[in-house]
Amino acid sequence: MSRSPSFKVRTELSPSVDSESLKRWVVAFCAIRFDLEQGQLVEECYPHGVLSHDEELEIAYSSFPDSVSQHQNRSSIHDCIFFFRICRNAKPPTGNGNASLKSSEYLYGYVFNRQRHDERLKRGGEQKSVVILSHRPYSSVFRPLLQIVGPLFFDIGKKALQHIAAYVSKWPPPLPGQVMDLPIGNASLKVNLPPALSLPVGSGLSFEESASPAVPFLANSQSVLQGLFHDSDLFGSFRGLLLQLWLLWELLLIGEPMLIIAPTPPQCCEAVASLVSLVAPLLCSVDFRPYFTIHDPVFAQLNSIQEGEAFPPVILGVTNLFFLKALRNIPHIVSVGSPPLNSNRVSLSSRSSTGRISGRPEGLGFQQLSLKKFSPSSLLNAVKMRRDGPLCLMTEHKEAIWSTYSATTKPDTSILNRLIDAGLSPRVEESMSVVNNEILRRHFLELTTNFLAPFSPYFRTTIPSEGSSPYTEAPSLPTFDANEFLASLSARGPGKFILKRMKSNWLDLYRRFLNGPNFMPWFRRRRAVAEQEQDRLWRQARIKTDIQLLISKFSEVEIVDSFNLIERLLLKEIQTQQSGKGGDDSMVTIQKLRGDLQAVFNVLSKDMQQVMLSNPQRASLLHGSSEVTNIPGHPVIQVAVVSSTSPRDCGSVLFIF
Repeated sequence: MSRSPSFKVRTELSPSVDSESLKRWVVAFCAIRFDLEQGQLVEECYPHGVLSHDEELEIAYSSFPDSVSQHQNRSSIHDCIFFFRICRNAKPPTGNGNASLKSSEYLYGYVFNRQRHDERLKRGGEQKSVVILSHRPYSSVFRPLLQIVGPLFFDIGKKALQHIAAYVSKWPPPLPGQVMDLPIGNASLKVNLPPALSLPVGSGLSFEESASPAVPFLANSQSVLQGLFHDSDLFGSFRGLLLQLWLLWELLLIGEPMLIIAPTPPQCCEAVASLVSLVAPLLCSVDFRPYFTIHDPVFAQLNSIQEGEAFPPVILGVTNLFFLKALRNIPHIVSVGSPPLNSNRVSLSSRSSTGRISGRPEGLGFQQLSLKKFSPSSLLNAVKMRRDGPLCLMTEHKEAIWSTYSATTKPDTSILNRLIDAGLSPRVEESMSVVNNEILRRHFLELTTNFLAPFSPYFRTTIPSEGSSPYTEAPSLPTFDANEFLASLSARGPGKFILKRMKSNWLDLYRRFLNGPNFMPWFRRRRAVAEQEQDRLWRQARIKTDIQLLISKFSEVEIVDSFNLIERLLLKEIQTQQSGKGGDDSMVTIQKLRGDLQAVFNVLSKDMQQVMLSNPQRASLLHGSSEVTNIPGHPVIQVAVVSSTSPRDCGSVLFIF
C-alpha cells in the first residue's frame, strides 16, 4: 500500500490550520509507536491538547493489530488499514437486552499501521500507526486519506500531520448524502457521504441535522441507494457464509449481540462494517465496535455479565481468541476471513461448511452451495464444529456461525444464483466483488425497505384540501401504538414481498423488532423528517394562497378567527427566525404572513379594527411603527412594517436582536 506518486506537499511552507473548520471533519491526527518497554505510546497528536490522557491510552491500545494477527515474514514491510470505534463517557451496560452501550459521543479511529521487520533492530522490527480521529463514520473519506497521510508521515515525519490538517481545514462542511470533491494537495478525493438519517447517535450531528429530510443520494441510475458503510466489501467478508446472510440480517435487525472473529483487524473491521450496512436504510442503533480489544473500558463491564444474564445489543469485531472464553455467554458468534499465508495459524483446505468455491468465473449458484454444504465431508465437519463449539477456532480457523436463533427469513436462491465466482485472479476477483456487492446490497435494501413498509402510514404527510384554509397548525401525524400496529398487521399482512420470503412466524419478527434497540431511534428520526416535511408543505400552501380570494368566502367570525391564526403563525415564524432555526424561505414566509395579516385586518369592521389595535404588540405589527414587539420568553424584536392592502405587496421586516 503506497501513496500515489503524483501527490506532493510543499513542506518548506508553514501551513495555517483553521481549528474550527478542522473539527467539522477531524478531531485529531495521531502518530503512535509501539515501545518495547513502555508499550503503546502517542508520539504526536495534532492539534495538541484535544485528547485526555485516558483517551490517548485507549486510542493507542486500539491502534495496533493483536500479536496473533501480525505477519511473520521478517523480510518485508507490511501496511494495513483498519478502524475502531470508542465511546466517551460510557455508561455501564445493564442486563436488559433492550439497553445499549450509550455514550454522549463516539470517536472513530482510522488506522494506517506499518510493521517493519529489520534484524538490526531490537526484537527484529518496529511498529508504528498513523491515526485519524473523527466523530463521523466517513470511511469513504478517511480510508483514502490514510493512504496519503500514512506513507507521507513515514517519508517526512510529524510535519505531514500538520500539512494534511491544513488541507482538511479548508474543506467545505460535510454534506451528508452527497458526492463531494475534497482537495488534498495536488490531488482530490471524490467521496460519497452516507445520508444523515443513517448516521448513528453520537456522530457529531445534532438531532435536527440527523433528521434532515434530504433524500439519500443516488450516485447514478445504476447504483444502490447509499447507506452507512456502503463502500464495505459485503461479498468478500461473508463469501464463505453466503447462505447465512439472511440470518445475520435478522440478528442485526432485532439488535442481537454478536461476536465477529477474524484473523486480522482489516478483516474483522470489514465484516462489522458490512453487517451494519446490511440493514440500510434502517438506522443501526446497536453499539458496534469494528476492532475491539481487552483494553477497552467496556470489556470489563461485558466480562462481568453472568450466565443467564442478557447481553446488551453490541457487535464486537475481534482478532484475539481470548474473547471466546471471556465472553462465552454471548449468544451469537461469527467467524470470518482467511488467516495470512505466513501466519502461525493452521489454514484450512476448505474454508467453511458452506464452502468457498473457486475455479473459472461463473455463477456462484445455490446448487453449488447446496452440494458443498451437504456433501458427506462437509456434513461431518458441520457436526464436529457444532459439537466442539466456537472453541474449535483455538486450533484452526474456520468460517462458521454458532447461534441457536432460528431465522424467519429464507435465503433467496435467485440472488445466490446471480453471484459470480471470480476464481483466483486478484484483479478479476476485485471487479467481480463490486458486481456481487451491488447485487447483494440491492436485495437487502429491497428486503429492509419492504419490511419497514407497514410503518409508512405513520410518516404520511398531508396538505390542505382544496378550498380550505392553510392558516392553521399542520395536523399531527397518526399516533403509534405497538399493540394496535401488530393487531392491524396480523389482519392485513405485511405484503407479498415479505410473505414470499418469510416463514409463517413473520409477525414474531416484527414483535422482536419493536422491542429491540433499532426501532425507536429509527422511528423517531423518520417521524421528525415527516413532521418537518409536513410543516414545509403547509408553509408553501400559505405562501401560494390568495388571501383576498379566501376571505371573500368567509363570514365575519371566520375572518376574525383567520386574523388570530395568521397572527399566531407570524409570531411563531419570527421566533423561529430569531432562534436561528429558520429555513431559507423563513423571511419570505414572514413577509407573506405579514401581508396576509394586514389584508385580513383591512376587511374587518371599524369597531373590530379598534379592538385589535388596543393590543400594543398587534398595533406595532399592523401600523409599521418602530415600536418594540415583545415576545414572551424571548429577547425583544424591533419590527418595522410597511402597511399594505394587497396580499401581493407584503411589506418589509427589520429585526434587531
